Amino acid sequence: MVARLVEAARPDPLLIVLAGPTASGKTSLSLHLAEKFNGEIVSCDSVAVYRDMEIGTAKPSKADRARLPHHLIDVVDPTEPYTAGDYSRAGRTAIGEIAARGRTPIVSGGTGLYLKALIDGLFAGPQRSESLRERLKLSDKKHGRGWLYKILMRLDQKPAERIHPNDKPKLIRALEVCIAARQPMSHAWEQGREALKGFRIVRIGLEPDRDFLYKRINKRAEAMFQDGLVEETRMLLEKYGEARPLDSLGYKQARGLLRGDFREMDAVSLAQQGHRNYAKRQLTWFRREPDMYWLHGFGDEPRILRKAVELIEHRLSESASSDHTEKLSS
Repeated sequence: MVARLVEAARPDPLLIVLAGPTASGKTSLSLHLAEKFNGEIVSCDSVAVYRDMEIGTAKPSKADRARLPHHLIDVVDPTEPYTAGDYSRAGRTAIGEIAARGRTPIVSGGTGLYLKALIDGLFAGPQRSESLRERLKLSDKKHGRGWLYKILMRLDQKPAERIHPNDKPKLIRALEVCIAARQPMSHAWEQGREALKGFRIVRIGLEPDRDFLYKRINKRAEAMFQDGLVEETRMLLEKYGEARPLDSLGYKQARGLLRGDFREMDAVSLAQQGHRNYAKRQLTWFRREPDMYWLHGFGDEPRILRKAVELIEHRLSESASSDHTEKLSS
């Protein structure tokens, strides 16, 4: 039945978008949907793109990656720059090639900016200015913690609300756009974007109970340290040096532990808190996404698995019926 519905929904192929906070069960649900809808999975994670970063990224296991095709995992070294624009171009190529093979692309992940770049497109922002960036770094060093965030809040509140006050690379880029473009980044964002076309997009968001989500996040962060996150971080430092992705959650705390900044129990606690805060920001971001169908539970719960399949089948049935009506009226 599923195969017939997918075929009937063409000429525009189905694109499933699966979003949600960290530890919400996106991997389990994406694998289930890929098996049901003859799919291939396109990761939407800004850290999973880096090679050798396994434990701290919670990538799908090697067994899962062997079980079904995955894309945009392990594509660059941690020392190589990788932007939302890079991801958008690579992601659009991947989903186009998957659809051309007659399979269903399933985008799954929790990086909101990457997802927006993929689906809605990116604005033609100003070129990177090393001199401006250096001035912003010096200003931050002079005025202390929180200075860049205060400036961005003054210039453009919308992006400031989506960026963590301690995320200096994103703060610097947002300020760079505001200053170089001589307009708020939020205004520039709306200009010249080219949205993804040619797909029937079904967006599914996972929103588990907050208390249960935080418990799962705490267990996952603790398990990362037990499974060798500190040793992996040491290896990454030896191989790549002070690469920027090593400032991401989990790795940052493991680096502090290696430097002797705090004890292991404190590193685990800080990682847990960081991941909980990140989950809150992810949900805030995804709630702004249009046409998102929310499932209130974890992606590995049987009832959520069933609801997701039923939702997609229903959307496909509606599309097939609409196509048939249009053909009769033409």
